[in-house]
Amino acid sequence: MRDLKKLNRFFWKYKWRLSLGTAFIIISNYFGILAPQVTGFVVDQVSVLLSGSASAKATATDPMLKWLFSSFEFVVSDVYAFVFFCGGLLLALALLRGFFMFLMRQTIIVMSRLIEYDQKNEVYSHYQQLDLMFYKVNSTGDLMSRISEDVSRVRMYTGPALMYLINLIVLISISLYYMLAKNALLSIYVLSPLPFLAIAMYFVNTYINRKSERIQEQLSDLTTHAQESYSGIRVIKSFAQEHASLRFFDEQSEAYRKSGLVLSALEAIYFPSIALLIGLSTLLTIYIGSRFQLNHTVSAGTIAEFVVYINMLTFPVSAIGWVASNIQRAAASQKRINAFLDTQPDIQSPANALPIPHIDSIQFDAVSYRYPHTGIRALHELSFRLERGQKMAIIGKTGSGKTTIAQLLIRLMDPDSGTIHINGIPATHINLRDLRSRISIVPQDVFLFSDSIENNIAFGDAQSNHETATEMARDAFILDEINSLPLGMNTTIGERGVTLSGGQKQRISIARALSKEYDLLILDDCLSAVDARTESAIAANLNRILKYKTTIVITHRPIPSIHFDWVLELEGGLSLSIKKSN
Repeated sequence: MRDLKKLNRFFWKYKWRLSLGTAFIIISNYFGILAPQVTGFVVDQVSVLLSGSASAKATATDPMLKWLFSSFEFVVSDVYAFVFFCGGLLLALALLRGFFMFLMRQTIIVMSRLIEYDQKNEVYSHYQQLDLMFYKVNSTGDLMSRISEDVSRVRMYTGPALMYLINLIVLISISLYYMLAKNALLSIYVLSPLPFLAIAMYFVNTYINRKSERIQEQLSDLTTHAQESYSGIRVIKSFAQEHASLRFFDEQSEAYRKSGLVLSALEAIYFPSIALLIGLSTLLTIYIGSRFQLNHTVSAGTIAEFVVYINMLTFPVSAIGWVASNIQRAAASQKRINAFLDTQPDIQSPANALPIPHIDSIQFDAVSYRYPHTGIRALHELSFRLERGQKMAIIGKTGSGKTTIAQLLIRLMDPDSGTIHINGIPATHINLRDLRSRISIVPQDVFLFSDSIENNIAFGDAQSNHETATEMARDAFILDEINSLPLGMNTTIGERGVTLSGGQKQRISIARALSKEYDLLILDDCLSAVDARTESAIAANLNRILKYKTTIVITHRPIPSIHFDWVLELEGGLSLSIKKSN
C-alpha cells in the first residue's frame, strides 16, 4: 500500500471530482436504501388497512419518508391509492438513484481515466529522459508492459475499485443504521453470515486472479513469439523453419487454451455460487424473521424490508474480495511503475547548464570508457582536437571503439575518465538539449519510423518542408528511387523501414541528417550498404555540402572521394595514429 501513496497527488489534483463522486455515492445509496423502507411500510400498512383496525398504523424509520407519508395521509387511508402511490414512489427513488449513479460514474470513473492519461504521459516523458544504458538493460516488452498493462491495473484502483470501496462503506453504514434502528437482534442474526461470505469471496477472487495472472503471462509469451515470428519471417523462411516455429507456437497455444478452460470452469462455478449464497441469505432472513414474527417481535413488513436489505448488501459484500484483489494488483503494478519513475538518468543537464550557440571546437583529453555490464574497454586515454570546418575520418576494425566516440560526443554516455571539451567547455557543463541540437548524426544502426518517407527525412527539423526534404533526398542520391514509388515522398515505410533495402534506409537516414540545422555532422558507417558508384555520387555531394561544416566520418575503410583534414586510426580503443591528411 505504501507504493499507492504516490497516487495521492493525482487524487489531490482531481479533488473536486473525487469529492463530488463521493457525494453522489452517498446520495445514490440514500435513495437506494429508502426502497426497503417503503417496501416494509407498504406491507405493514396494507395489512393494517385490510385488517380494518382503525387504531393500528404502520410507521416509517426515515425522517423524509415520515414527512412524505404524513403529508399525503389522505392517500394512505385507501389501499389501492396507497399501493399505486408507493409504486410510483419506488419508481421515482429508482430513477433518482440511477441518475446519481450516472453522476457518480461520470466523476470517479472519468477521474480514473484522467489519472491514467496523466500517468501514461508521465511514464512516457520519463522514458524520454532516461539514458542509453537504461535501455540496454531493460527490454522493450517490459517498458511497454509498465506503460500499458501496469497503468491500466492502477486505473482499476483509482476508478472502479475506489468507487466500489466507497460505495460499500456507505451502503453498509446506512443499511446498518436503519437495520439496527428497526430491530437490532434480527439484524445481528441475518448479517452474521455476510463476513464469512466476504472472506470466502476474497480467497476465491485471489485464486482466480492468480490464475488470470498466469494466463496473462502465457498470452504475453504467445504474443511475443508471434511478433518475433512476423518480424523475422525472412529468417524463418530462409532456414525452412516454418514447421518448427508452428510447432512451438502450437505448444504455447495449447498451454494457454488449457489454462483458459480451467479459469472458465472456475468462473462458471463462481458466479452461480454467488447467486446461490444470495438466495440462501434471503431464505435465512425469511426463516429467522418468521420466527420473530411468531413471537410478535417483528412485523411482516419488517421481514420484507430486511429481505430487500440483504439482497442489496450481499453483492457489495461479495465484491470485497474483488476490491481487495484489485488494490493488491494495483499496488504491485504501481511498485513496478515507481521503480522506473525513481530511476534517475545518469546523463542530464547540470543545474547551471551553459548554452552554446555554435560548436567551434571539439577536444578529447585522455578520454577512456569501459562498458559497465560487459567490462569491455572501448576507449583508452584517447586525445584529439577538431576545429570548426575540419573533417576527420575515424578508421578501425569492428569493436575498436569508433561508435563509442560518436555516442560520447552526443552524450548518450559520459567517459569514465578524461574530459570532452566543446568550445573549451566540458561537455558535462553544457545544456544537453543545446548540445544535441547542434549535432546531426547518421547512426550505424539505421532506424526509420513507420511513417511517410518525407516525414522520416524531416524528422530532425520541425521547420523542414517538402522542398527541403526533396533537396536532401537528391543530395543523398535516393530521390530517383523515391519518385519511382507509386506515392513518392508520401510512401509509408514499413516497421523499422522493412519495405526498403539496406542501402535505401542508409540514404534516407543521410537525407534526414542533412535536413537538420547543425554545426557537427557524424556519419557512422553510413555507406556500408551502397555500391561503389552510389558511394562516389553521395561522397561528391557531401564534399559540396560539408565544405564549411565540421564532420566526423566513422568507417571501416577510407573513402577516397572525401577530403579529410585528420585521419584517426583506432584498435582496441587505442589510438594507433592520428595524422593530418595531405
